Amino acid sequence: MMKNKFMSQLGLAMRAGKLVSGDEGVFKAIRSGEAKLVIMAEDASDNTRKKFQDKCSFYSVPLMELGTKYELGSSIGKEMRVILGVLDGGFAQMLQKCQENPAEVKMIDK
Repeated sequence: MMKNKFMSQLGLAMRAGKLVSGDEGVFKAIRSGEAKLVIMAEDASDNTRKKFQDKCSFYSVPLMELGTKYELGSSIGKEMRVILGVLDGGFAQMLQKCQENPAEVKMIDK
């Protein structure tokens, strides 16, 4: 359920022009300080994973792994996407919140 909400918010960020995708675009956004959050597909290659983990940790950019290449791509209306950069602090916070509270419905103990 939360994944659907996350993916639809990604689409929203894309339509608002606040996303970059692909290695080069995301690297540039990380280096320039524009990237507020980087989202990587869970099925990214080890090489890609290491590259972005290192780059994000060096520049102190939060990195999330969520969804497959196909899910990330389709959520923004594109082909497969392995890596996305969020360029807006508001969208970055909103997407991170989605992950922090995975349970929308809290169980009530009787």
